[in-house]
Amino acid sequence: MKKILLMIVTFMLLFTSAGIHLVLADDLKLAESAKSAILIEASTGKILFEKNADEKLHPASMTKMMSMLLIIEAIKDGVINWDQVVTVSENASSMGGSQILLETGEKMSVRDLFKGVAIASGNDAVVALAETVAGSVNNFVGMMNKRAKELGLTNTNFKNPHGLDDANHYSSSRDMSIIARELVKYKEVLDYTKIYEDYLREDTDRKIWLVNTNRLVRFYDGVDGLKTGYTEDAGYCMTATAEKDGMRIIAVVMGEETSKIRNQEVSEMLDYAFAQYKVINMLKNKNTIGEYRVENGKDEYVLIVPKEEATMVKKKSDKDEALTYDIKIKSLKAPLKVGDDVGTLTIKENGQKVKTVKLTVAKDVDRANFGNLFLRNVKDMITGNMNLN
Repeated sequence: MKKILLMIVTFMLLFTSAGIHLVLADDLKLAESAKSAILIEASTGKILFEKNADEKLHPASMTKMMSMLLIIEAIKDGVINWDQVVTVSENASSMGGSQILLETGEKMSVRDLFKGVAIASGNDAVVALAETVAGSVNNFVGMMNKRAKELGLTNTNFKNPHGLDDANHYSSSRDMSIIARELVKYKEVLDYTKIYEDYLREDTDRKIWLVNTNRLVRFYDGVDGLKTGYTEDAGYCMTATAEKDGMRIIAVVMGEETSKIRNQEVSEMLDYAFAQYKVINMLKNKNTIGEYRVENGKDEYVLIVPKEEATMVKKKSDKDEALTYDIKIKSLKAPLKVGDDVGTLTIKENGQKVKTVKLTVAKDVDRANFGNLFLRNVKDMITGNMNLN
């Protein structure tokens, strides 16, 4: 009798969400050679597969994803710009490992240095950019770890911007996927990481040919990033991203034995994701939710729109259920600014909540002056809309 009960309990556990995940991970036979791996859909962060995803390992040059994130954010914030000319320091030019052969005192634009990082994984290039953004490598590393905390990374600590091995420099495949998910929001980054080959100093006698360390950019349809890595301690690593049919996938492997196995296992992970899953756009940020009255507003009514798009990832074999929307709008009082939270829209599938999206106004609404309110009251009296309560 005890054996029968044990079998029943085991059978039930297999059909819990965690149980199904474990069985699928075992049945999939994905990333078998990797020490750690994860597969996610970018817009939702939904995990499609994971293996030892929180294990702390050396990330090698995948570290440069965080460096690129800080650099592109610095450009966005106006701290530096693409055409800014950087004078290469002795510290940057002395970096070993992969490099673009920078010389002390050489001048190169932020754009070309970034290209050297994104395509050729130049350690010298990323150090030159780190010094430009933060004043020193130490300051930049402090920014990296601060940003890691902001992103909620729990198994990451950076000691440098390039990824050369350090005993206290580590991350996990889950944390790498979170950085990648943030990085792919910037089209400019993908414009460079998708380049397979290019040149620097093309019109000089120091011309250098850049070949992307991520071979999948050329050999896997849809791959447009992001970063490979290798050191003796880290093994072969990769964070790859690809987009097909409106769905962006991010795959991470760490601790592979060879680059060939790394590329093969990442390709298999991407194959699985695109074969089995689809993205459903439930709400676009250009959708109009409705027009609502604004108390004391210079404009009497304002359109309400979502602050973000809402997507859902489903298996292609799953049945599509009807979606319903529950809208709650706060009392609207002028002044209002685009970006202000004015309500929520909850999306439900078959009665179950899928996602809640914050709402905002489509344009700024200033407070009405006395003249605006007087004319409005006169108009309401004439049309019979005057509120006498």
